[in-house]
Amino acid sequence: MYSSYSSSTATDIDYQKHSADPPQLISGNPPVQTPPGTEAPWSTGLFSCFDDVPNCCITCWCPCITFGQIAEIVDEGTISWGASAAIYTLIGFFTGCACCYSCFYRMKLRKQYKLSESPCADCCVHWFCESCALCQEYRELKNRGFNMSEGWKGNSERQNYGITMAPVVEGGMAK
Repeated sequence: MYSSYSSSTATDIDYQKHSADPPQLISGNPPVQTPPGTEAPWSTGLFSCFDDVPNCCITCWCPCITFGQIAEIVDEGTISWGASAAIYTLIGFFTGCACCYSCFYRMKLRKQYKLSESPCADCCVHWFCESCALCQEYRELKNRGFNMSEGWKGNSERQNYGITMAPVVEGGMAK
């Protein structure tokens, strides 16, 4: 009735079939393994907003916060969540189309994790379902092991905790 695995899991088997290099752990969780040239599905659906009710509420009332957290992780800390949230807010205030800015981060996220462009083009998803798109992106990063409240720096430190670095030798050999 139940199939049993030996010492390897399904992920290990897929890894052995499709990759010669070991997967890189970005957030402590093993990445979804897909055959080369294919895209992985999103970990949750676009309309699964209520899977994370606190985030759903924050995104509904203040989407700039969720966007800022996503942008900081996707940009690997090159811009803070506060700066991203401020840019999103200003674009939304002056143009009414903050979704034009946020759709580019969905594209970046998809390319980083080789996610499928579904259910339609990224800009269409953000234009018609901005809050749902932001919630889905937030959940995707969270499901990949990121603690969204810690930002990029906190997640990097948590991942590198316990790794010792070789000491830096100043200067060189001198007479």
